[in-house]
Amino acid sequence: MGSAKNLGDTLKDVVAKADSVLHRLDEVREQAVKISRDVVRLSGFSITALHQGDLEAARRHLEGCEELTKKLLELTRPYPELYYSGLVYNAVSEYVEAKLLYTLVTDRTLPDFEELGVYVVPYLQGLADVVGELRRYALENLRKGKLDEAWWALDLMELIYTSLRGLDYPDSILPNFRHKVDTARGLVDSTKSLVIDISQREELLRALSQKGAERDRP
Repeated sequence: MGSAKNLGDTLKDVVAKADSVLHRLDEVREQAVKISRDVVRLSGFSITALHQGDLEAARRHLEGCEELTKKLLELTRPYPELYYSGLVYNAVSEYVEAKLLYTLVTDRTLPDFEELGVYVVPYLQGLADVVGELRRYALENLRKGKLDEAWWALDLMELIYTSLRGLDYPDSILPNFRHKVDTARGLVDSTKSLVIDISQREELLRALSQKGAERDRP
């Protein structure tokens, strides 16, 4: 049997080794926090630029966001405690949201999570959040009188919602996902009411204008 002194020495070594591992983990976490903030910032810049119609700025910010996202994933991949944590999920989902919005609006394409090189959970979180940005896009196009583009955005919002609503998993697997899908449903309904209302008004105005033109004919 080992003496108390020997066990004490062993315990000291074990704790020192654990402390070294946790110290490194904490260092990586601090780096991940800084990178995550920049990812969120650039994704927001990209989305704002896209809504403003500045596609070049949106693309430029998105490229920076993509580089930082890859850096974040490479940094945390050896540390599952971080890689599969809310810290990384939140940042990656913001990147996914910006990336999907940009590709949908500019290319009418939807890259999947494997193409983006991200884990499925933050991808689905970001996809659900895109519904809100598509609503902004629809409203901006309504303001500009571009009804066809607003209808396109609304149709896409509904497609995303109906595709995601069947994914019934607990928060331990898909954190906060059900709430995001419920929010998307409300956004779809409110946007649909608005687009239909404005479209009907436009049709009424056209009809009245046509009747007026016919009445004025000699």
